[in-house]
Amino acid sequence: MLNWASRFNICVFLDNQHYQPPFHGFDNLLAAGVVDSVQASAGQALEELRDLMSRHHDWLFGHFGYDLVKETEPFEEARDKPRDAAGRRISPVGFPDLYFFVPEVVIELKEDRINIGSRGQDPAVILKEILEMPGEDVAGKKREEIIFQPVLSRGEYIDTVEALRRHILRGDCYEINFCQEFFSRDVTIDPLQTWSSLSQASPNPFSAYYKVDDKYLLCASPERYLKREGNMLISQPIKGTAARVPGNAREDEAAGARLQTSAKDRSENVMVVDLVRNDLSKICLPGSVRVKELFGVYGFPQVYQMISTVEGELPSGIGLIEAIKASFPMGSMTGAPKKRVVELIDRYERSSRGLFSGALGYITPDGNFDFNVIIRSLFYNQVRRYLSYQVGSGITFYSNAEQEYEECLIKAAGIRKALTGLS
Repeated sequence: MLNWASRFNICVFLDNQHYQPPFHGFDNLLAAGVVDSVQASAGQALEELRDLMSRHHDWLFGHFGYDLVKETEPFEEARDKPRDAAGRRISPVGFPDLYFFVPEVVIELKEDRINIGSRGQDPAVILKEILEMPGEDVAGKKREEIIFQPVLSRGEYIDTVEALRRHILRGDCYEINFCQEFFSRDVTIDPLQTWSSLSQASPNPFSAYYKVDDKYLLCASPERYLKREGNMLISQPIKGTAARVPGNAREDEAAGARLQTSAKDRSENVMVVDLVRNDLSKICLPGSVRVKELFGVYGFPQVYQMISTVEGELPSGIGLIEAIKASFPMGSMTGAPKKRVVELIDRYERSSRGLFSGALGYITPDGNFDFNVIIRSLFYNQVRRYLSYQVGSGITFYSNAEQEYEECLIKAAGIRKALTGLS
């Protein structure tokens, strides 16, 4: 199916990897081809999306890039960062700040059936074409060795974390999510093969294969950003990580138990929960916002994660655009207070986040939606032959810089395993 879809310039495949998380949505969704679309830079991007939605009460798929922060949380940008002619931070991969499309074909894949919706083409013909496509066999395929370069040395990372701790001590913020990029130039990959390998190495419930012309997102995210289900708005921030211990059930279980009781991780998690509650309270009915689950620990292939669930009831007439304006970028990828930490992120992070820590997902014809947090992902520009990933962690005053660096490496383990075959 993906081989068939990848013939289109635009396609997206959303895969829950057989997880049944709370507020479960679709098992698999694929969208391909473009009937209508919007591509926009931060400024009036959300209003341009609103216009597209008003013209089409249909499926829409697409993304919000992190740099949309300039529209939702305006701030004075640092002047010492490389920028293009329009004054935007340079992102080597090049995804736009916002892109959404009305697809020609939508396919829902379930264990026992396949539902195909199409504009203009007989679904039976599409199914026949898919079944006749060769599969993607990654077994035994030789992959060239890819060497990633960090934008920060270990020492520079540690120095930056110490500088952020000084900001926290001064009262500038309580917590900040600080990220770093690892990149490789002049590299050629097969995006489908690489995504398949990443899915095998790190299957996660909000995984995605996303192609926008020559740009690719290969995503193995465990985190939901925002979901609307009827009049309920749901967010499930992740904050708190512990490495799994493969091959030793007792030690592995103990690692999860330590995360459950970790004062540091609980502190980080509850700060983000408070931030999300505040964001949802801007648009939800008074008194309706509540924490449905606090400090839930869930196991994923490489890590345990601490996940909380916050929900609220939307009043009539409030939809996606208002929800994004109130809550983007998500608190788990910024920190608190959000207004100040987005300034510090712009000041201290070397790379533009681009699509990283943005959101990818869909809007249904009846106005429901579901979006992930774009983490644990590879970003690839096929023309520029530029491949990268970014990782980060929540910094508090009590953070140990060396341990935060190691946490970043743990979070990237699935990516490294997919690309090198090493754990």
